[in-house]
Amino acid sequence: MRFHLMSARRLGLPRRAVSQILLTQLAIAAGVAVLATGLFLAPLGAQLDDQTMRRALAIAQSAAADPSLAADLLASGPSADSPVQSSAERIRRATGAEYVVVLDLDGIRRSHPSPDRIGLPVSTDPGDALAGREVMEIDEGTLGRSARGKVPLVAADGEIVGAVSVGIAYDSVHDRLLGAIPGLLAYAGGALAAGALAAYLLSRRIQRQTRDLAFSDIAGLLAEREAMLHSIREGVIALDRGGRIRLVNDEAARLLGLAPDSAGAVAGRPLDDVLGAGRTADVLSGRVTGRDLLTVQGPRVLVANRMPTEDGGAVATLRDRTELEHLGRELDSTRGLIDALRAQDHEHANRLHTLLGLLELGLHEEAVEFVTEVVGVHRSTAEQVTEKVHDPLLAALLVGKATVAAERGVPLRLADTALLPDRLVDPGGLVTIVGNLVDNALDAVAGSAAPLVEVDIHTEGRTAVLRVRDSGPGVPAARREEIFTEGWSTKQPSAHRERGLGLALVRRLAERQGGTVRAGEAADGGAEFSVVLPEALR
Repeated sequence: MRFHLMSARRLGLPRRAVSQILLTQLAIAAGVAVLATGLFLAPLGAQLDDQTMRRALAIAQSAAADPSLAADLLASGPSADSPVQSSAERIRRATGAEYVVVLDLDGIRRSHPSPDRIGLPVSTDPGDALAGREVMEIDEGTLGRSARGKVPLVAADGEIVGAVSVGIAYDSVHDRLLGAIPGLLAYAGGALAAGALAAYLLSRRIQRQTRDLAFSDIAGLLAEREAMLHSIREGVIALDRGGRIRLVNDEAARLLGLAPDSAGAVAGRPLDDVLGAGRTADVLSGRVTGRDLLTVQGPRVLVANRMPTEDGGAVATLRDRTELEHLGRELDSTRGLIDALRAQDHEHANRLHTLLGLLELGLHEEAVEFVTEVVGVHRSTAEQVTEKVHDPLLAALLVGKATVAAERGVPLRLADTALLPDRLVDPGGLVTIVGNLVDNALDAVAGSAAPLVEVDIHTEGRTAVLRVRDSGPGVPAARREEIFTEGWSTKQPSAHRERGLGLALVRRLAERQGGTVRAGEAADGGAEFSVVLPEALR
């Protein structure tokens, strides 16, 4: 491209892309018109030659078909006033031929437009015609270049007695060819004018679409676009008006879970075929509208924005919010723990005051019983969890959640059937699932008369089964699928993160392990969430 532009400047060509395109189109149209005219004239000359030779042959055939001509040839000698000369001249004048020559077996002219040539041998070889063959040719004779037709002259008994040669001046063929050129040039000129008009209109449209940029500007913009798209740490995906993918940069391929080298392979394919049905495809295609829309793609939490383009397509940007979402959830957990610690600190101060009072009153036995009871409550909770849940991460989570629940005044207990060995394939994923479901259950029972949250986790072979029940208002049957959609929530969003991702993450984590998650109704009312994870144990 750079070499082309430098050559254009040296030749004095215009620098604007639209001007160069217009000149190129005009040159192509003119070249095509000239080439078409030449290609048409070449076969036209050959066609006119053939038509003229056939016309001369037809005149000769008609003359030779007259039986009186052969009889007159045999009955008279070569002279200017013979019946053969009279018949030949009559045919010549009637047909407009240059000459009609009748010759005998010796090649002697019996007729000729110039009477003084009668009785002389013909100037060209008549052997083929006298041998019974018809001849078509263009040749030089005494009257100049002509298109000729020669046929044998046959008597009534079938014997060849001579030949008839008819010539048409070749100048007439040349004149017909030259006469066709003006009309042909007129058609070619009209085609060239139409092509020039179309080229002008097309160049104007290209000028509008390219914003009257030069080729160097366009090349620079393309280079900058490629560099920008592949260097930014934000996913970009472009769609056409039909919802087909036009462009995917490296970051978008990573965030959407596509193969690193599949950006070119997915170009031209419908978005739904590449991503499958789901909220991510709905957000990127515009079926779900809004700003900073949250969606879950695989293990990632993404923030998507979509901007329509002038041609009916759209450009969508994706940002990875997975770490931020995890930090937000950790912040929520930390705040809960801080609140719990603050409450425990207050309660601990009250217990210390009580213990100090018992000691000052000399009630030593009562003080010992009081300390034993306080320590036993906390120890029994931890022992109950660790006896049934042997995975350290999940056990620590449940102990912490139990502490937070106790400070909220909500009993959190493990079901009698709960039992989980320390052989989890993905303990982190199960911790996220349990944490989200327990948090939702604690929020659901807040304010109820008899709050209760129960966790049941056990194994069936290598399959882990988790059930979290609460005594809250429950989930209506009509909305038990809708609650797993990203962005759906009945809670007010906090200052640092969006709501409506917890249950969506639970479903994605379960499905990633080939499992399922269902929302139902608990036996004593409230909601029950069931998660089944096959092949969860090593």
